[in-house]
Amino acid sequence: MRARRITANLKVADVGAAKNFYSDYLGLSTEEFNMGWVARYTSPDTGANVQLVTHDATAAEDSVISVHTDDVDGAYEEARRLGYEIVHPITTEEWGVRRFLVRAPDGNVVNIVRHRD
Repeated sequence: MRARRITANLKVADVGAAKNFYSDYLGLSTEEFNMGWVARYTSPDTGANVQLVTHDATAAEDSVISVHTDDVDGAYEEARRLGYEIVHPITTEEWGVRRFLVRAPDGNVVNIVRHRD
């Protein structure tokens, strides 16, 4: 699998309440999206970003990072072949991403995702 980008998924109790710290204080002022339960904030100058997550809307567990890849289906088949635990099966979500969640051997849950073009 080839990772194009990795985004930290920070657990927060309330995206709206946490927004000002990340957008104003840290300078991640561009809100790329906000779905209520997850929002991504990015620096317009550097591209640094973070996702704030209250809970995953469709998966039973929350992920600690999102790994963006061009070949999510290939990554899914490779994870299965290698025997990694699939926490959330490959799914095209209603908000347009195709993704699955896999548990790393250290116990962390990783969101492997491809956004629509």
